[in-house]
Amino acid sequence: MLYRLRQSSTDEGGFTLIELLVVILIIGILAAIAIPAFLSQTQKASDSAAKTQVGTMETVMETYANEHSGAFTGATLGELQAIEPTLKDTTTATPSVVAAGATTYEVESVAKGTGDQYKITYNNGTITRTCENAGGNTVCKGKTW
Repeated sequence: MLYRLRQSSTDEGGFTLIELLVVILIIGILAAIAIPAFLSQTQKASDSAAKTQVGTMETVMETYANEHSGAFTGATLGELQAIEPTLKDTTTATPSVVAAGATTYEVESVAKGTGDQYKITYNNGTITRTCENAGGNTVCKGKTW
């Protein structure tokens, strides 16, 4: 009888309460490290999509000018989307033509995840790339990119 009690007590497997609490503590620490890192990556991805979109708009504006005797006058978002259909995709960034003149234009793309505005301004052969910060985001610091 005593042998059976000893045998049953040694056969019982499982984790103690302390072991379970230690595992939960470790998982909590890892989550506290991983979640902020993940959120900053999504902001970077959103801004990267806006940069890519405004860069595409720059190329399409050059194409538009080639088709219209070297002038940017009359370029609208609809005209650019007719040339490059990928500009119709506004899931990650929203494009717009701010201004279009004979020898100047300004296009921008607003990142949906951060609200940052990426702009390209062309003025008589000089291209300026700027970023306007939205809401204290640290990815875009109001600098040229």
